[in-house]
Amino acid sequence: MLTSVVGYPRIGAERELKFASEKYFKGEADEAELRAVARNLRAEHIRSQKEAGIDFITSNDFSFYDGLLDTAVLCGIVPKRYKELGLSELDTYYAMARGYQGEKGDVKALAMKKWFNTNYHYIVPELEDDTVIRLSGTKIFDEYEEAKENNIETKPVIVGAYTLLSLCRYTGRKQREDYKDAVVVVYKEIIEGLKKRGAKWIQFDEPSFVRDLDAKEVGFAKNLYQEILSAKGDVKILVQTYFGDVRDIYETLTELDFDGIGLDFVEGRQTRELIDKNGFPKDKLLFAGLINGKNVWKNNYEKSLNVLAELKAKGINAVLSTSCSLLHVPYTLDAETKLDEKYKKHFAYAKEKLAELRTIANIADGGDREAFAAYRENKELFARGRDCVDADVRKRLSEIREADYTRLPIRKEREKIQKEALKLPKFPTTTIGSFPQTKDVKKNRSSFRKGEISEAQYKEFNREKIKRAVEWQESIGIDVLVHGEYERNDMVEYFGESLSGYLFTEKAWVQSYGTRCVKPPVIWGDVSRKKPITVEWAVYAQSLSDKPVKGMLTGPVTILNWSFPREDISIKESMTQIALAIRDEVLDLEKNGIRIIQIDEAALREKLPLRKSDWYGEYLDFAIPAFRLVHSGVKAGTQIHTHMCYSEFTDIIPAIDNMDADVITFEASRSDLLILDALKKCNFETETGPGVYDIHSPRVPSVEEIVTALRKMREKVADDKLWVNPDCGLKTRGEEETKASLINLVQAAKQIRNEA
Repeated sequence: MLTSVVGYPRIGAERELKFASEKYFKGEADEAELRAVARNLRAEHIRSQKEAGIDFITSNDFSFYDGLLDTAVLCGIVPKRYKELGLSELDTYYAMARGYQGEKGDVKALAMKKWFNTNYHYIVPELEDDTVIRLSGTKIFDEYEEAKENNIETKPVIVGAYTLLSLCRYTGRKQREDYKDAVVVVYKEIIEGLKKRGAKWIQFDEPSFVRDLDAKEVGFAKNLYQEILSAKGDVKILVQTYFGDVRDIYETLTELDFDGIGLDFVEGRQTRELIDKNGFPKDKLLFAGLINGKNVWKNNYEKSLNVLAELKAKGINAVLSTSCSLLHVPYTLDAETKLDEKYKKHFAYAKEKLAELRTIANIADGGDREAFAAYRENKELFARGRDCVDADVRKRLSEIREADYTRLPIRKEREKIQKEALKLPKFPTTTIGSFPQTKDVKKNRSSFRKGEISEAQYKEFNREKIKRAVEWQESIGIDVLVHGEYERNDMVEYFGESLSGYLFTEKAWVQSYGTRCVKPPVIWGDVSRKKPITVEWAVYAQSLSDKPVKGMLTGPVTILNWSFPREDISIKESMTQIALAIRDEVLDLEKNGIRIIQIDEAALREKLPLRKSDWYGEYLDFAIPAFRLVHSGVKAGTQIHTHMCYSEFTDIIPAIDNMDADVITFEASRSDLLILDALKKCNFETETGPGVYDIHSPRVPSVEEIVTALRKMREKVADDKLWVNPDCGLKTRGEEETKASLINLVQAAKQIRNEA
């Protein structure tokens, strides 16, 4: 049995790409140095897979920032405003990803959204009416040939034509169909170019095939690929899908001239049913995604082998594969020197998943002594189970009543009470929560963790930072203050450290976007709050000002979605456990005099099923109540905020309104405030703060730019419901640009007040 990997992590086991890129951005390294780091990482990654015995190794899965952006650039999809900067090819690419502000101009970055149901963010390509789509680079060819120079044959990968056209933003009159012919030409040229270089397989990634597709969409995809595949000749083409099943297009995919079809057996609810009902062509390879590419738990070998045996019994030629790219899991357990072996034996990161692929394939082929020893060990591991149940948590869950999900009085009545109590001006200004995590902040936290300073020293440093942050916010006129979150490493890990049932890793870094990496904790067992988490810091910050200081929390949906979840209980049960823990924190904050509490749900949409038919009953019917459970116990005068970012929220606006928060802040700046139309259409009741500038870019917005954004907002949002804020937290930004941006934000709000 052959094995395949859809894609591999690219940031480096020690985050080498992140640090090399950041040095380049600061002018501390040149392009040649950055490219050398990238070349070494690519060589290491394909070599690791080759040494693990993987048969189908992927090339061109590396990216300096984002794979969809790479595909767009390869197709010449570069908006004029970036070309006109006159920058180098690499710096033009980075301007699209990060924005640019310098001597050659001032442009915002392209929009950024979540990649389907993951916490990875992609850059949204933009197609203008006069964009000429043509093959405009050699990256896919170069990286294939680079691998060959290392004596490793690979299957080059690129985002498929249907997904590319489906995820683009169309800024003029032209729409997807108008660009189809040009895209077909480019993809045929890619096939021809790879054929000439000796490629045997090419992988087209088509995650968009797992969404709801009507007859028109299926017809468009079919026509697209009939034309593209006419160029394939002797090279074999794999269409790789992931993050769900392809129920709407399965028959079409099996009829098209693909040589391999990659199906997800982990998240694909109907994948096995589709095969049972429709069969699978004898002349194609089924790339069976049985190794979970999105979670860190070991594979249950027996279950995977049973599926492979079923496929074999049906006469299906199967290749054992990962369910999706391993981009979404950390590199290797070898780096986890502090995690006890009793935990580690249950986990598999990217490197360990390579070994799982090879072991399962060996057993399926008849196996050897080593493979069967691994099988017996794996079977015993799953038979023993884990010590992860807390009887008190289970009892509390069973005692939840329907009334616990409802806050009284209703929002309109609360709004009057809160306005009288808080006495905020029109268009109140605030930030989303975090302030820049500067070197001294990180050093203070690191020194405390290493035992180099005492807890008293650690706290005194943070108190001084909070004091300065509060004083500075007051000095420029911000209305609702934050304490800056200097004590927090990560918005999920920080909370998890005070919750039972959580495990924490040392170097389990995963790319979120560009150079931003996160280290998701693992939900090991039942969750409850061990002690107050944020109260001490919030109370101290509030003691420094007469203005309201927000208590800052992460909500249960985001805590779950940004952790590696359990696989032995439902997401609903795990999320409700977390909701009860955060509810305890909310009530403690209120009891200690905090009048505004923000419960961030940045990842609300992340686990939303990709098919609309599965939204209710499968997710929203328990995710929204979980949020309501967190805040339903507070008094009418306590104002509840939440925040959401970098996802497509326009089609779930009614569900968001049903969260029953008092104020919701959205990311909006990168998407040209498109969410405002949806808010107006749905008669959105919650007060709202669409982000007025992009914090993921180093550029500083001018007062006039923010005023223009606010004028647009006033056309769609009532004056008495509009807040003024950045679109996300400021922890990744520098102090100088943060201060300049917020000063401009406050000035813009004052100007709008004068106009109102």
